[in-house]
Amino acid sequence: MGLRPVGKRLGGLWEFPGGKLEPGETPEACLVREIKEELGVTAHVGARLDECVHAYEFGTIRLIAFAVELVDGSPAPLDHERLDWVDPEALDTLELTPADRPLLPAIRAHAVARGPNPCPARG
Repeated sequence: MGLRPVGKRLGGLWEFPGGKLEPGETPEACLVREIKEELGVTAHVGARLDECVHAYEFGTIRLIAFAVELVDGSPAPLDHERLDWVDPEALDTLELTPADRPLLPAIRAHAVARGPNPCPARG
């Protein structure tokens, strides 16, 4: 999870990595690019888990949650104040962006089906 920097829109809230689609880009390619830009790692994007549309005062966004596997590198907070590995059951303890919260049930269901977290806990 990434903590949005104070001073940016939605600063101080936690979010899943990702971002805006570029023209002609698929959601999967977008997520690979955004993970590289935000975390400095290479990832493989798997199954689509869920999606939601959320209307903020500054505009409406569509979020798509995917299963993602870390392929290469160690995540670094290149676009966030801080990064944390968070157990899916502990996500409710974070102050998430309103758009990310509706994705939690699908992410938890995927985590249960997947089994133990392959990523080490980091503080």
